[in-house]
Amino acid sequence: MDHAYEFLSNELGIKYGDAVVVACSGGPDSMALLHMLYRLKKSLDIEVICAQVNHNTGRIGQAEEQEFVKKYCRNHNLTFEGLTIEDYGDDNFHNEARSKRYCYFGKIVKKYNAKYLFTAHHGDDLTETILMRIVRGSTLRGYSGFSKVVEMDGYKIVRPLIEVDKNMILDYNKNNKVPFVQDSSNSKDVYTRNRFRKYIVPEFKKEDKKVNAKFYKFSKILLEYNEYIDKQMKKELKKVYPQNVLNIDNFLKLDNVIAMKVIYYILEQKYQDDLMLITDHHAELLYQLICSKRANITIHLPNNIKAIKSYNTLVLAEEHMTNNEYEIEIIKYVNLPNGKNIEVIDNSKDNTNDVCRLDSTEVCLPLHVRSRKNGDKIYIKGMLGSKKLKDIFIDEKIPQVERDLWPVVVDAKENIVWIPGLKKSKFDKKNTDKCDIILKYY
Repeated sequence: MDHAYEFLSNELGIKYGDAVVVACSGGPDSMALLHMLYRLKKSLDIEVICAQVNHNTGRIGQAEEQEFVKKYCRNHNLTFEGLTIEDYGDDNFHNEARSKRYCYFGKIVKKYNAKYLFTAHHGDDLTETILMRIVRGSTLRGYSGFSKVVEMDGYKIVRPLIEVDKNMILDYNKNNKVPFVQDSSNSKDVYTRNRFRKYIVPEFKKEDKKVNAKFYKFSKILLEYNEYIDKQMKKELKKVYPQNVLNIDNFLKLDNVIAMKVIYYILEQKYQDDLMLITDHHAELLYQLICSKRANITIHLPNNIKAIKSYNTLVLAEEHMTNNEYEIEIIKYVNLPNGKNIEVIDNSKDNTNDVCRLDSTEVCLPLHVRSRKNGDKIYIKGMLGSKKLKDIFIDEKIPQVERDLWPVVVDAKENIVWIPGLKKSKFDKKNTDKCDIILKYY
């Protein structure tokens, strides 16, 4: 922690009278960081603005956490700014919450003309992030986790605790009598990060107590390589991606490393703050689309983005939905607009239409669940030829009011693989067949 404070006070370049913003939830990590900046305030007379977000998810104690942080700021002569998020509209809660949070922080930075936004991400967070992205798949930049300092428009995001582990933070709070609150959701195994935090990272620490330092070094090396490859890629970019349209003939002349970097660049530019939605599967999918012999083809990506190949060009475009339309990538769990759910499960003996078993080698990942479209057809399991979705709704006597929200599961090439609760497609597998994807509708 001494090293982190030294970085703040001497290395970062904070000057007398500067305004800085610190994102603070009230937890042990952000309260330790807030206390450090309070100490710095006394020596440099900087203005410390504490920004706290109540995500308003219904979890007990969130309003009290905001009041706790507000009271601490009042007692220590720190400026407090608070936000309560009133509603969510995105299909990915964590993604939307993060987006709203950083949008708010950016507004506070500009309000006070601050030079820095501090967040309390620490070494354990970095290790967890890297491991999660290795398991899930990501870009080269994504595999690096996150940077210590990020240049934004007019300010910097700084993570001074990136080389500090959780135990050091807790010791700091104890030694300096820093109060904090605990978020009960941090212990729930339903969240992927919590499982990595509770079960996986501790095993690495058994092998090496200073493993976080190794992951930090790994992160820095990847960022350096990524920066170098970016420079080489940008030399080719104007030839292969003028005006945000990919020239396929020029693209296919590139070395594979640069070609894939171009694809990642296109995805990163399109998704920006939503980059967590993108994995290496999406990059491979785009590469296959570009190399396809078919002249005209469209595939669907997360957040209602579609990739459209037309002869020698490829573009990424937003798909505009009406009120009843939706399309959501299936990663682990999806809460559907009709009030039901689709979940990826490990096993099931259920043979009804509420469970679908697939072999990933026979479908084009990623899978999506969407609303119906005109002309939808499905190759029903055990039947020759295809059948219109409209006719299936009629046969099954599905009320008209329910049809627009009824889920349709498709692969990336728009093959209908399952109509949950109604029909299975030719892609569905028996209990005894090879399958590595099992979906449950309930």
